[in-house]
Amino acid sequence: MPPTLASLVHHSALKLTVRAGEERLATPVRWAHASELADPVPYMEGGELLLITALKLDAEDPEAMRRYVRRLGQAGVAGLGFAVGVHYATIPDALVDAAAEEGLPLLEVPRRTPFLAISKAVSAAISAEQYQAVTAGFAAQRDLTKQALGGGPAGLLAALAGQVDGWAALYDATGAVVAAAPEWAARRAARLTPEVERLHARTPPASLVVGGEADRVELHTLGTSRRPRAALAVGTGAPLGTAERYAVHSAIALLTLTTERSRSLHEAEQRVGAAVLRMLLAGEPEHARTAAGSLYGDLLDAPYRLIIAEAASATAARAHADGRTAPHGAPRPVDAPRPVAGERAVAAPVPAGEPPTGPLAALAEYVEAAAARAGEALLVVPDGERLVLLTADGGAAARACVGYAAAVDQARTTGQALAGRTDEPVMGLSAPAGPIAAATAYRQAEQALSVARRRGRALVEHEEVATGSVVQLLSDDAVRAFADGLLRALREHDATGRGDLVASLRAWLSRHGQWDAAAAELGVHRHTLRYRMRRVEEILGRSLDDPDVRMELWLALKATSGTE
Repeated sequence: MPPTLASLVHHSALKLTVRAGEERLATPVRWAHASELADPVPYMEGGELLLITALKLDAEDPEAMRRYVRRLGQAGVAGLGFAVGVHYATIPDALVDAAAEEGLPLLEVPRRTPFLAISKAVSAAISAEQYQAVTAGFAAQRDLTKQALGGGPAGLLAALAGQVDGWAALYDATGAVVAAAPEWAARRAARLTPEVERLHARTPPASLVVGGEADRVELHTLGTSRRPRAALAVGTGAPLGTAERYAVHSAIALLTLTTERSRSLHEAEQRVGAAVLRMLLAGEPEHARTAAGSLYGDLLDAPYRLIIAEAASATAARAHADGRTAPHGAPRPVDAPRPVAGERAVAAPVPAGEPPTGPLAALAEYVEAAAARAGEALLVVPDGERLVLLTADGGAAARACVGYAAAVDQARTTGQALAGRTDEPVMGLSAPAGPIAAATAYRQAEQALSVARRRGRALVEHEEVATGSVVQLLSDDAVRAFADGLLRALREHDATGRGDLVASLRAWLSRHGQWDAAAAELGVHRHTLRYRMRRVEEILGRSLDDPDVRMELWLALKATSGTE
């Protein structure tokens, strides 16, 4: 505790006597300062014990003393010390009455007590308080270090909560609470997730103070990278003291070391994961299982899903490189997955690449946090402009991907960027697979990703591609352009009023070439329909006896059915 007026009064060597303001003797004293100025306030900071002899004061004038004392009180002066036996034998009644009226503590300083002794006493008390705070801080640091080594982040938070007489919580990169002490603090910390997300948007190191109804919360980022990997919240009933501040800074340092160590381990695990994925794609599941060990072994013992993600900007760039435009632009050819060399090898580079950045980094952090909370294995491998994930089928990580994509699609629907981001991932999700079918799963994920690009969706599952109607794939601009070109001559013929060839062709194809059924549907004689089909063959220069021609015409009619 800093020195107070009461501690100075009880100091046996100073012999101070209280003449007014007894009820405020618990006021802390920041310093002791002697001044004979008629108005010393411009040179005061507040919290001082002002020492005077009334050399330039009319201490016997009641009105002058009321103005003087009132100004000192407004300036935050802790108290007034009056030396007797110098200019006045005793403290004038006008000053005593003014101090009592203002509630300002007034101390009588005996002739034998120099002001310097009072200043030394205050300085010694402040130094002792600071030394005590530093000593307590070092003790807190030792305790926090011991708890961090023995109990991990949870033990450290419990020790920190005790040090600050409050609560502490740890957040992951997504703003979710991963640990809190005491246990009830998890609910309080969860309500601060929006503030944590706002803090993560700042350049680290960053901090934020949030005032609640019952506490004061400090939020601090953890980690040394450009993107915070975690955050610490400390809640107390009052602003932190010096010792508590030491404890919080020690906790930040220890948790940052833990975070950076975890990041190094994560990067090493990622390199192992890349090797495991290469072996799986090369058709070597047994070697992959051996390399996976206990790190990813559980993931390979049950059905898993393979996810390929790329940023929307990479999708646009890929489309431009292929001579295509965005999904709603000009005609373009259909996307094709990367080459696949049989079922035992995939021509897809899967290096232990650089850590993902931008939207892929946000996705990786979100999914990794979900997997960590569920305690399940997750394989995340950067692959150039892509991110490859291997997650348990039906697990928390797979659900997190689906939920993330749903949030992106919802944000696009409402015209709002998700959490301030505009370049969100596009994902393809394979069907459930096992170690021997990794190449198939990779190809399925690429096919689903291709469909997601065309449909402008954040995620498409392969089951949608495999079980849905092929007609849904005809929404591609290139397919529509092909259909328009194939049917243009027939539509131009019909526009002259010389027959209804397009409608007749559709009826005939829908009736599987049955003349009577198709003619009845059109309300014409079957010979009329036969004549129209011959005209279709003549105009197109193609034979309707060819099943490939009939298939192309039927798909063209389906692709353009919404434009007629």
